Amino acid sequence: MLQEIPRTHALPDVPQITASEAEAMARAVTRLFEKWQISDAEAREILGGLAARTYARWKAGELGRIDRDLATRLSLLMGIHKGLRYLFSDSERGYAWVKKSNRAFEGRTPVEIMAQGDIFSLARVRSYLDAERSGW
Repeated sequence: MLQEIPRTHALPDVPQITASEAEAMARAVTRLFEKWQISDAEAREILGGLAARTYARWKAGELGRIDRDLATRLSLLMGIHKGLRYLFSDSERGYAWVKKSNRAFEGRTPVEIMAQGDIFSLARVRSYLDAERSGW
């Protein structure tokens, strides 16, 4: 006999990223940038123009306040990382992918796209990976 599966709500119980979630993502993203082997300048641009001093404090483990824009950027970066982990069974190939030119980005690297500084560029890379994973 068929049983109906309970539907999930379209809206989450917590409508925004919590401070502790944002801090965890920030720690993960600083390690991810090391794996991607990108410069601090590129990392700061990807994070929306974060000040050099602020990013240095992040790397030292002192995160401070993370606003909604920055939390969204961190979430997109975690989605990009997740997409790469799905696409590449060898994690090193996934880490290297961000620095390789890509026809989908007019021959530019994903890091170059993300480092344009606007949130839409991060979303563009995330959407590309989501489409690649789904076969569209």
